[in-house]
Amino acid sequence: MGQIFPPSANTLFRAAVVLTPLALLGAAYLAYLWTWSDFVTGANRIPAQPVPFSHKHHVSGLGIDCRYCHAAVEKSAFADLPSTHTCMTCHSQIWNQAAILEPVRESFRADKPIPWVRVNDLPGYVYFNHAIHVNKGVGCAVCHGPVDRMPMTWKSRSLYMKWCLDCHRDPAPFLRPREEVFNMEWKPGADGLAQGRELMQRYHIHAERMTDCTLCHR
Repeated sequence: MGQIFPPSANTLFRAAVVLTPLALLGAAYLAYLWTWSDFVTGANRIPAQPVPFSHKHHVSGLGIDCRYCHAAVEKSAFADLPSTHTCMTCHSQIWNQAAILEPVRESFRADKPIPWVRVNDLPGYVYFNHAIHVNKGVGCAVCHGPVDRMPMTWKSRSLYMKWCLDCHRDPAPFLRPREEVFNMEWKPGADGLAQGRELMQRYHIHAERMTDCTLCHR
């Protein structure tokens, strides 16, 4: 009876034994990278807005404080979007004939809100409270990135649960004094970690309680 498999089959079988697990591991790694890619998370993408609002111009250029537009951020679960009346406080006098601001004027005339596209949006099953983060010393830039340098606003972080948990497990590196929360230029000093530990005590932050599932999933 003739030989069924040629001698090269042994080599092919050995290669398959070695390469198949490697291929599976490679595929799993590529899937992991894909899951965390900007394409999936939506990070670093600029959604089209009805009005090309520039945080860079309003915050860095004009020095407008975050709370002027996001008035409820210190006391509400939601940061709140400014009403058209807030926009028109300035734009009834400044650039009041600019074509690019016609959607703002139309919103004001019709008494209908501007249909802004939410940039940082969490799933409905996630509870997030802006006020508690602000009052515990988490700066705007920690979650929203360098908003003061964004001509058009983009999502700066993945907002994945792992990203949130990294902070909840060890919040000290992300904390700052409350009076610096809205300061986009603030930087921690050389003793930033020690300062963060001290702020945890001052603001009664207990990391061991911050990974309870019911904290965010209620």
